[in-house]
Amino acid sequence: MKKLFLPLLATTIALSTQAQITVKTGIEVLKEQGFKCLEGKRVGLITNPTGVDNSLKSTIDILHEAKNVNLVALFGPEHGVRGDVHAGDHVTDIRDASTQLPVRSLYGKTRKATPEMLEDIDVLVYDIQDIGCRSFTYISTMGLAMEAAAENDKEFIVLDRPNPVDGLKIEGNLTEEDCTSFISQFKIPYLYGLTCGELARLLNEEGMLKNKVKCRLHVVKMEGWRREMNYSDTGLQWIPSSPHIPHAHSVYFYPMSGIVGELMYMNIGVGYTIPFQMFAAPWIKAAEFAGAMNALDLEGVVFRPIYAKPFYSIGKGELLQGVQVHLLDYRKASITEIQFLVMQEIARLYPEHTVLAHADKERFRSFDLACGSKQIRERFSRRNRWEDVKDYWNKDVADFRHLSEKYYLYH
Repeated sequence: MKKLFLPLLATTIALSTQAQITVKTGIEVLKEQGFKCLEGKRVGLITNPTGVDNSLKSTIDILHEAKNVNLVALFGPEHGVRGDVHAGDHVTDIRDASTQLPVRSLYGKTRKATPEMLEDIDVLVYDIQDIGCRSFTYISTMGLAMEAAAENDKEFIVLDRPNPVDGLKIEGNLTEEDCTSFISQFKIPYLYGLTCGELARLLNEEGMLKNKVKCRLHVVKMEGWRREMNYSDTGLQWIPSSPHIPHAHSVYFYPMSGIVGELMYMNIGVGYTIPFQMFAAPWIKAAEFAGAMNALDLEGVVFRPIYAKPFYSIGKGELLQGVQVHLLDYRKASITEIQFLVMQEIARLYPEHTVLAHADKERFRSFDLACGSKQIRERFSRRNRWEDVKDYWNKDVADFRHLSEKYYLYH
């Protein structure tokens, strides 16, 4: 009976879950269109484990098996096309074990496809689920690939996916010239409120690609997605976009602590079981610090005392104290400012551990690159007060929202 019952149960669960999905991603729409835009073309695919259809089948395998698609090469971003490379480690040129297709690295000796890498393809297809945050490197990979496509007269197709935060929340200043890098490649806010397809349109039309080149861009739109939707609203399954973004809710916590995390000064949950969701150190008193943070009366968020012993990374094996951040309403919360308020309260309660005065100065450049500006660190370090930085951090939000509306594909 068990052998008969379990497959039936699994099928029932799969069908009930499938029925809850309200969004068709770009790859789903492409399948429905019979892959028409790829017919007669040699296809290169930029993807990773997040590139799947609504049944969790890899876009690699879908295009490889499609009778009228000639998939000739794969291109690997950070973590690789199958997600088997650790964060920051170089991706090497290999052959994909499943399809035997060549995998060309976009996170190794070069982060931009060379003419030699593109000579045997006609069109580059991009299918990656990003997290709506500027410092997450997949959108940098997309932009550089668009540049390469333009420079080598290749078509570029984006299979669109949701912005998992939503399409409304925008926070942070635009990247400044002296802080352009692979984690802040383009002049967009830290949280930019666009899908990858919409962002590609903006980069292409606003002259944000190198030398203001424009590629032949085509976006395969989603069906059913609306701007106010977060990832949970879509019914889609979440696939970890990197090892420390294991859940859909991780996309709110990464921008909440990732900038201060660049200083490697306190544990932000990486190395424990709640990546990006806590701030902890051996010199913090958990209850006292939670009380101080809650006294700020921030909208949509509450801080709980936490005691943790990280398994790896900062504070490995030490008993740390601090706070776990609980987002009660991400729409009301100013997500990115939380880490700066944490720094503010540390300076007030524990002046001998003031973050910018005691962190490794060799890490300041990484902090600035994540902020997209040196001004954030320089202004904050004068008095360790968020109020000295807040206006600068938010100065570009309204203008960018107005600019980006021109490129909306969804409402």
